[in-house]
Amino acid sequence: MLTIHKMSAGYQSGKMIINDLSFSIKKGELIGIIGPNGAGKSTTIKAIMGLMPVVQGETSWADGCNRYAYIPETPIFYENLTLWEHLRFAAAVSEIGEESFEKEAERLLGLFNMTEKKHDYIEQFSKGMQQKSVIMCAFIQNPDLYIIDEPFIGLDPHATKKLMDLINEKRTAGAAVLMSTHVLDTAEKWCDRFIMINAGRAIAQGTLADIRRLYGYPEAGLFECFNGLTEEYSDES
Repeated sequence: MLTIHKMSAGYQSGKMIINDLSFSIKKGELIGIIGPNGAGKSTTIKAIMGLMPVVQGETSWADGCNRYAYIPETPIFYENLTLWEHLRFAAAVSEIGEESFEKEAERLLGLFNMTEKKHDYIEQFSKGMQQKSVIMCAFIQNPDLYIIDEPFIGLDPHATKKLMDLINEKRTAGAAVLMSTHVLDTAEKWCDRFIMINAGRAIAQGTLADIRRLYGYPEAGLFECFNGLTEEYSDES
C-alpha cells in the first residue's frame, strides 16, 4: 500500500533527525513504530505526511491507495466547533454523504460513550474526551491508511480496548495502520510488525520473532527486546 525508501528528514538541510529509513506497509497490516523519546518516531510520521521542511527519499502509494487519516499525539481541534460539527467537517473533506455520515457518526459516538456530548464544544472536554474526539474524526473518514501517533495518551482501558477493536475492524476491511506508541504490551499483542528507531535510524524491523532473533533471546517479550537493543545501540554509538 505504501513504500518508504531511504527517507531522511529534518528541519534544515544537513541536520537530519531521521536517516535512511526504508519500510513498506500492506493492506490490513498494523505496523508499530517504537523507540525511545527523541528517537525520531514523530518525525517519521510527519515526514510521511509532508509536514517536515526537509524530506529526502521516495514515498510511493499503490494504485488506488492514496488517502490517509492522521491521529496526532496532541489533539488538534477548532475551538468554536462542537464535536458533531468536527465530525461533519471531517466527513465533508472526505466527500462522505450525509446519510452515511450520520449513521457512522452516531455509531462512533455510541462506541466511545460520547453521544450526550456531541453538541458540546471540544475545548470544554477532558484530555481523554478530546483524544476520543480526534480518534472519531479520523475514523469517520474511512481512509486507506491510518497514521496514528501515541493514541493511548489520556485513554482509559475501556477506551483503549474500543480503539483497538475499531482498528481491527478497519484492518479486516483492508485498511492499513501505522502507529507510533510507547505502550509496548499493547503493541506486542496487536502489531503485525515493528520498526524500532533509535537516534533517527531503524535498528530493527520485522515481526516479534524477527526482533527476538536479533536480540538473541527467542522467548523475550517486546519490552525486553526494546530495552536490550536500544541500550546496545547506545553503547555502540
